[in-house]
Formats: sequence, structure tokens, C-alpha cells
Amino acid sequence: MRPTLRVLSDDLVQKIIGEGFELLMDPGVRVHNDEALRLLAEAGAKVDRANRIARIPEKIVRHALATTPHEFHLHTFDGRPVVHYGGDSVQFDPGSAAITILDSDTQKQRPAVTADFVKLVKLVEMLPQLDAQSTSVVCADVPPDIGDLYRLYLALNYISKPIVTGAFRKDTWWTMREMLLAVVGGQEALSARPVAVFDCCPSPPLLWSDLTCQNMIDCARHDIPAELVSMPLAGATSPVTLAAAVVQHTAECLSGVTIHQLAKAGSPIVWGGSPAAFDMREGTTPMGDVGTWLIDCAYSQVGKTLGLPTHAYLGMSDSKIVDAQCGLESGGGTILAALAGVNMVSGAGMMDFESCQSLEKLVIDAEAIGMAKRLIRGIEARDEPIALTLMRKLGHRADYLGETHTLKWFSKELYLPSAVIDRGSLDAWEKKGAKSAFDRARDRVQQLVAAYKPVAVPADVRRELRTIATTAARKFGMTELPPLPDQTVGV
Repeated sequence: MRPTLRVLSDDLVQKIIGEGFELLMDPGVRVHNDEALRLLAEAGAKVDRANRIARIPEKIVRHALATTPHEFHLHTFDGRPVVHYGGDSVQFDPGSAAITILDSDTQKQRPAVTADFVKLVKLVEMLPQLDAQSTSVVCADVPPDIGDLYRLYLALNYISKPIVTGAFRKDTWWTMREMLLAVVGGQEALSARPVAVFDCCPSPPLLWSDLTCQNMIDCARHDIPAELVSMPLAGATSPVTLAAAVVQHTAECLSGVTIHQLAKAGSPIVWGGSPAAFDMREGTTPMGDVGTWLIDCAYSQVGKTLGLPTHAYLGMSDSKIVDAQCGLESGGGTILAALAGVNMVSGAGMMDFESCQSLEKLVIDAEAIGMAKRLIRGIEARDEPIALTLMRKLGHRADYLGETHTLKWFSKELYLPSAVIDRGSLDAWEKKGAKSAFDRARDRVQQLVAAYKPVAVPADVRRELRTIATTAARKFGMTELPPLPDQTVGV
């Protein structure tokens, strides 16, 4: 039996979906992309081009839902399917796209640069609890106009795990696709074994920008999975009641699925988001709030009811340092995401309202992820009978430590954390330097990054990647990209 979490009754799920359909007709969806308006109009939606409002009948949306795949896989760059979007599979990646990094020495935030990003992706490659990479930070040492493609360029030089990414412009999406094609060997290979998913974010309430809409259409037409990231802010950009915020999320995602499937039926798309419950006292968007957790778990339940793969931003903290608040908020969100069966959980390492990444938090979060994954495996009977034979053999002797049965099962039954989690005695802890969790996490970061082994990216592919990225950079005034750490100069 697998432990699960459901926060909505079946009746409430259906009511939310029904109201989502109704919102698509009145007031409709504002769409700032001409191609999307054309697709909707041709499908039978009522389109007011002057005001860019599309009123989408339920039958058009239902048809789109019928053509949307219920599941798909992301692959490693050598072709192995390792991430399953669908059902109750649960996987984790670091959150995106932070603009600062928590400095390991000063424990203060600063702008992230190339070396920070490379260190982070190496760390993710070495953390077994993390199933995918992400373009997790925006590097400040390149022009903002290439911030999206530069992150992907860096990642592709160092990773083997599949990646969650996204474009900041319409034109850079094509450069990012070109880099993916270079690595996997062409469109046929990328279509057959996708290695990346692109986030596409509607704007609350009920609005699609030209940029995000075009990115979504381009993903559909070129067989790159898209991931909807709807962001209702309860009490600010959506109604304050949590169920109503989920209704808005539902309508926004239904409109996204419809546009996406009209562009190319059968292309994979994910029902995801990054909502928050607005903090009325501070005017902030807390990602570690229980209301935020509930919205995420609720919309995931709605997506599953519709038969779609799911995604959520959970496991984050709004703390500015790695402290008790950080652990409370991150651990709580991680556990709930796993129990809710969210297919891809983004957020590990993130803090300060999704704006900062911390390598130390990332390795602590990895331990929470390991525990969460163990939790949802539940408890099963390993032997038949469960305990009678073994306990009758030992009787009243407490000698299980040396039993073959213990050696056989302990590593499968128990989650064994790294040294980041202290489970020694007080004396043992003091002899090891009486280090805090942050100090132990910093040690673990250094150990894992030092143990990283370069991925087998052929030299000609590395050169092609650099040529593609440099050509794009020159359009925005940067003639040479920063050198890549640990790689041959000029590659």
C-alpha cells in the first residue's frame, strides 16, 4: 500500500473543472499571440481580435484533452528513459531560475556567475536523489538577452541527466533547440527520446503573452515537451480562497493545453504551476506557506483527474539563510509533493521567494527528498510469515544486528542519509568538530563536486555548442563567452 494525499473531494474536483470550462467562455482568455488566436478561431472559438479575447467552448477543450498524452519519458543524453511523467511517479529537480546564489563562505546572497552554475550542475549530477537537472540560476556575467540559452549551453557541457528549462525570448528558443539537436543528433532522435522539457508560463489572471504562447506552440510543433507553469497568487492576482485559486489555475492550464494541441495534436504537455498564497502582512509570495502547498496539491489532483502528467514548485523556503525555517518549509513541501504523487517537483535548493539558490540547501533538500521517496514506497511484507519464523528462532535474545535477515534487508527497508544528517552521539558530534547542518552540507558540496566525473560529450559537439552560443551572444554585443571551468581553452 502506497501512502497518498488527496486534498479535494471528487465532487469538488469536478466542480472546479466545470468552473474552469465556464471561465474559458466568460470572461474568456486574453491571448497576445496572433498564431494562437488564429488556431483558436479556426477550431471554432469566438475570437475578438481587437481586444485579443478568445472564448473557448468546452467541446474544443475536451477534444484537446483527448489528444494529449497521458504519459511520456525524459531520457538521459545517452538515450535511457529515466524520468516518467505520468501516473503517480514522483521525481525531483532543482528550482529555476534564481537570480542570486547564497555564497558558501559569507552566507549572503550575490549575483550568480558561470562558475556558480557549473558547480551547481556538477553537484546535481552527483546527487542520486535528484532525477533531473534544471537551468537553475541566471548568470550575471553574460547579457540578459542570452541568459536562457547560456544556462542551457553550460548545462549541456556537464550533464547527463535530463533537464527542465525554458526560454526568455521567442528567438532564443530556436537557439536552445539547435543546441539540443546538436547534443542528441538531430530532430528524429530528439522526438523519439526527449531530453528536456520547456516551462511555459501563462500570466494571471487568464492571459497568455506573445512570448510564452509562441514558445508553447514551437514546443508542440517540434516534439519538445512543454510544462505549463500557471501562477495564481491567492488574494492578489486570483481570488483569495484556495479552491477559487485552483479554478483559475485550471482555466489557465486548460487554455494552454488547447492552444498546444491545436498547434500539434499528440505533443506532450505537463499540467504544472508555481502558485502562492499572498502574504497580506508583507506583500510577498511565500512558497513555503501551507496555503501554497494546498493549492499545489489540489491542482495536481485536478490534473491527474484529467489524465495529464503533473508538475509543481514545492520543497522551497522563503528564508534568507539555511536555518530552521528553511528546513521546516522545504521539508514540509517535499513530503506533501511526494504524497500527492506530483510527477516532477521543482524547488530543491531554492529560497527567498524563488529568487536564490543555495548549494548547501540543495544537499540538505536531497536528504528530505530521499526520505520522501522512502515514505511513498510504504511498508510491505518482506517475508512469509512476516516475523514469526525469525522471532521464534531468536526468542528473547536481542541479537538481530548480526542476523543474515538484517544484512539482507536493512538497506532496502531503511533510508540511510549522508553525513549531512547527524545521527551520532553528542561525543561523536563534538569529536567531528561540533558542526552545524550548514557546515556539514558545505563539506558535502565540496566532496561531491570534487568527485564529479566529466560526461562524455564529444569534442566536436562541444565546439558546435560553443559556436551556436557565441553566435547568439554576438547579436547582443558579447564577442566571447566566459571560459568553461575544467575545459580546454577555446572549446
